[in-house]
Amino acid sequence: MPNYLIEAQSIAPELTELRRTFHMDPELGNREFHTAERIEAALKGWGIPTRRLLDTAVVGRLDGALPGPVAALRADMDALPLTEVTGADFASRNPGVMHACGHDVHMTAALGAARLLANRRQSLKGSVVFLFQPDEEGRGGAQRMIDAGALEGVDAVFGAHVSPD
Repeated sequence: MPNYLIEAQSIAPELTELRRTFHMDPELGNREFHTAERIEAALKGWGIPTRRLLDTAVVGRLDGALPGPVAALRADMDALPLTEVTGADFASRNPGVMHACGHDVHMTAALGAARLLANRRQSLKGSVVFLFQPDEEGRGGAQRMIDAGALEGVDAVFGAHVSPD
């Protein structure tokens, strides 16, 4: 039986660095170009093909070796037009733009799941679609992704939100 906790702990330093990189380089909705490039590079590095929608939305698909349903994991990408004053050593380097509501964590968690699942694709039943959604805070990136076909063939979608308290 695979021990996901031990494997997750082994990649925690890499994920922490990735989250801090996202946090230091936040981008407003529909301008998440560097963010999308980082996400694509990570997914492709784990053998997960990607495609772009809406210029900055990233959709990755991991097909398991066994038949089964298609589940999607959703993560927001955009930052807010706020100035960070946390003093953290990984604070935003983009004046007036900050990941203030946890989207840096959303992306990192989804990428961590992608990495763990990619390592087990030979025993994976079905497929997992990774949805990296731009502009959640603005014009409604979710509906525009749906309209662009991001959910075609998907049986269920899972997402979460974070809270600093």
